[in-house]
Amino acid sequence: MSIAVSTAGHVDHGKSALVQALTGVDPDRFAEEKARGLTIDLGFGSVRLASGRSVSIIDVPGHERFIRNMLAGVGAVDACLFAVAANEGWMPQSEEHLRILEMLGVSHGLVVLTKVGLCDSDIAELACLEVEERVAGTFLAGEPMVKTDVVDGLGLEDLRSGLDELVDRTPAAADEQRPRLWIDRAFAARGSGTVVTGTLGGGWLQVDGELLLMPEHTQVRVRALQSHHNQRAEIGPGNRVAVNLTGISHQRVARGDVLVRAGQWHFTSRFDASLAVLDALDHEVSRRGAHVLYLGACELPVRLRILGPKALAPGDTGLVRLHLPRRLPLLPGDRFVLRESGRAETIGGGTVLDVDPVLPASKAKPDLSIERVVAERGWVEADRLALLTGKKRHPDVGRWVISPAARQAAEARLRDAVEGSGPLGLDTALLDERERAALSLLEGVSVEAGRARPTGHSDPFENHRFVSALEESPFIPPDPESEGVDRSEIRELVKRGSIVEQDGVCFAASAVQEARAVLAEMLRAQPEGVTVAEVRERLGTTRKYALPLLAWLDGNGHTRRRGDVRIAGPRL
Repeated sequence: MSIAVSTAGHVDHGKSALVQALTGVDPDRFAEEKARGLTIDLGFGSVRLASGRSVSIIDVPGHERFIRNMLAGVGAVDACLFAVAANEGWMPQSEEHLRILEMLGVSHGLVVLTKVGLCDSDIAELACLEVEERVAGTFLAGEPMVKTDVVDGLGLEDLRSGLDELVDRTPAAADEQRPRLWIDRAFAARGSGTVVTGTLGGGWLQVDGELLLMPEHTQVRVRALQSHHNQRAEIGPGNRVAVNLTGISHQRVARGDVLVRAGQWHFTSRFDASLAVLDALDHEVSRRGAHVLYLGACELPVRLRILGPKALAPGDTGLVRLHLPRRLPLLPGDRFVLRESGRAETIGGGTVLDVDPVLPASKAKPDLSIERVVAERGWVEADRLALLTGKKRHPDVGRWVISPAARQAAEARLRDAVEGSGPLGLDTALLDERERAALSLLEGVSVEAGRARPTGHSDPFENHRFVSALEESPFIPPDPESEGVDRSEIRELVKRGSIVEQDGVCFAASAVQEARAVLAEMLRAQPEGVTVAEVRERLGTTRKYALPLLAWLDGNGHTRRRGDVRIAGPRL
């Protein structure tokens, strides 16, 4: 098992030095970072533990000016290494980083007391007590604390052992067979082309697999995969991964872009969510302000609408609707952080509840219930429901999942229609696809030959009187009106193949077959063709009926007209 962890903690509390001591890799990649001795952007490394397992480490900046980069690094991690310097103790960014990790749902970690060599044992012990007090009531409460000093190597073996235990405590990333990779870095590798990196969630990636890059909406192919500097044919969720892509230039890829499989996600530009406002805030949160969303590796300006009250007080949790400038592949349960750029402060964080709200904001009451999603729509295709909720539900009827209210209304409407359709039954061709599927829900109603009628009722088209009348006089057929037959009955009889209709004249199907046999016999004797008069005389009918009968035979390939005669067609 492999997990991804991020560092966290105040600036200059030794996070990067800790990563370098563990991995042998300096996570500060840029000359400016080395010159200033300050982490500005994300850094990466990996360490193989005594158990043989590997841990990917994302080093994040601790300075408040680079909080946006810190947020990009922790958006998809499983656990954290929380660093606090023994000589300085708890600091402002220690608090902010802890709250951010909580808001993003990180639930496991290891507390590392760094720089213990710079202070005496009493000061270090006081720092431990302060950290324990600060993390009380958070996910770090009760988690192990390791004292370290990278200069003299103090505690590094204990830290490696602690990482092994952290891997044991951290649940494996879920495989939903729906991979999503938030991109935190994109670059061009010599001889390889475009490479992107990120922490994989939701499912597996394979070499040669087809993916969709958003927001470019571009189809790309996985040329190669690498994790911990090892080439991989496939890789599962929870791993840091570098993906070599074909079909896109690295100049068109940026941090915050995302790779998914086509057809597996609903892309949304607005969603409803819960928002927990930090209790340390000194003002209410309302729709006013320059709000910025951090989700995955994304940083996006958003419009905020609070559902219900006009504002949320510090420490409150409420419902909100967020409008995005571009579409994201989201699911209920995704976590985010919200900041206010005007005040340069984190105001809170929350959980995505509905990725496709259908009710106006004044009526919306989102939650994580699948039943609510179905109830608000009435009818929803099972495949679409899976896109909206991430959960699969077996269809209630046809391909739809139906709310109880919508089902009751459909059953009542269809039952009234069946009962009001008379002895002929309800023509299902007049129903839409959902209504036809819902017929199976009606007890005491059966569908035969495209007609829905109460079960047990005899089929009114079986041995129909008009068919009998046509058969009694096959070539001088009676008029439907004289027999009291309406158009709906004619259509049904034609549909069933009991009769044929041509130019307003009806013939029994048996009469048409008899006429066909007669024409075959006549044309064997007269292959050069027969006239209408000859056919009329042979069938004992009149021109009024002979012409539409011959027109039907012509149209169905039994005969062909050549001048004034009929010759054999390809089907005769």
